[in-house]
Amino acid sequence: MRQSGWRRILAILALATFVEVIAYGQLAAFTPLHLPQIGVPADQVAFWVGAITVGTNALGLVFLPFWGAFADRYGRKLLIIRAFAATGAGLAVAALATNVWQFLGARALTALNLGNSGLMMTTLAEAAPASRIGFAYGVVNGAGPLGALAGPLLGGPLVDRYGFAAILAIDATLVVGVVLLVTFGYRDPYVRPADPPPLLRSAFGGAALLWRSQRLRALFPALAVLFAGWMLVFIYSPLAIERIHHGPDLATAIGLVLGAGGVATLVASPGIGALADRLGLMRIYYIVGGLSAVAWILPWLTRDYVPFLIGWAIANGLGSALFSLSFNVLTRSTTDATRARVMTFAYLPLNLGFIVGPAIGSVVASTDPFAIFPTAVLLELIGLVLVAFALRRPLGGGVEA
Repeated sequence: MRQSGWRRILAILALATFVEVIAYGQLAAFTPLHLPQIGVPADQVAFWVGAITVGTNALGLVFLPFWGAFADRYGRKLLIIRAFAATGAGLAVAALATNVWQFLGARALTALNLGNSGLMMTTLAEAAPASRIGFAYGVVNGAGPLGALAGPLLGGPLVDRYGFAAILAIDATLVVGVVLLVTFGYRDPYVRPADPPPLLRSAFGGAALLWRSQRLRALFPALAVLFAGWMLVFIYSPLAIERIHHGPDLATAIGLVLGAGGVATLVASPGIGALADRLGLMRIYYIVGGLSAVAWILPWLTRDYVPFLIGWAIANGLGSALFSLSFNVLTRSTTDATRARVMTFAYLPLNLGFIVGPAIGSVVASTDPFAIFPTAVLLELIGLVLVAFALRRPLGGGVEA
């Protein structure tokens, strides 16, 4: 497998990631516009955007420890199929939803896909030659920003013309195709151990490892606060754009702003990553972190669409680069013996940020959508301070083992 089939696995997982991120990018961009169409009063949209995001991510976190344990018993592929099937089912139900409670239930279904990125990375690590794993990771992770760019840009005009429910139905159909592609497209390289550990021990063993490390115990919540600022503006920016766009085709206008952020991500993340390799990770990390926080003032200062688009793109590009560098910071906080188990939870701070940020936003944005930007500045600066504090702590109990 490592000499022949890994390229097929790579192509399938990259395409699957691209399609999935298109759907999630459109959910983030156009849900605020869709909620009034299913009966949510205009003055309650901000609350429900937060409630839906917080509720679904909290539900997903409940099941997160078990997916890796099930994958160790039954294979990575079955659990990857589970994730895309949950996404497709949730999108289909959302397309048919006629009220906010049905839509909330649909989004809860999509939350059952959490943990999928770690399983795909593990599959690639098991399939690809050791000398090509970095390349494989880069291809799959690069599919995400492309999907985040394409989703809002392509979806905006379609939402304006056909409505969001039609786009959700198209996304659900595409994800069904992904399920079939993953099911029949490759063989799972995973070999199940003869005597796997008990399910609960396997599920919570990695979480216990995080707790025993003094540094990781502080670093994970610090990163969650840091990412909460970014997630806050990502979820609620469509409401701010609605305030400053006074013409037709509002969905197209939202798609252009979020698409510009995707372009900035494609430029900033690799460029700043290369700069960190050259000048030192932590030096660049703190510089970019400070700039990312302060940059959210740029869209806050303007009430005109084009300057807002430029400011949002700059801030989002810096935020995306900071997010990418945070994986390097997390990797440096592990040892060779524990890195694989720790990195299984690498997206946990982002998932927590998806809860903290929108929860704050449901209050802040209800008063003034533009208040999300100074709030994001505060959260990111607090997060940076907490990260600096965490990195001064020792790795702690059991991580060196």
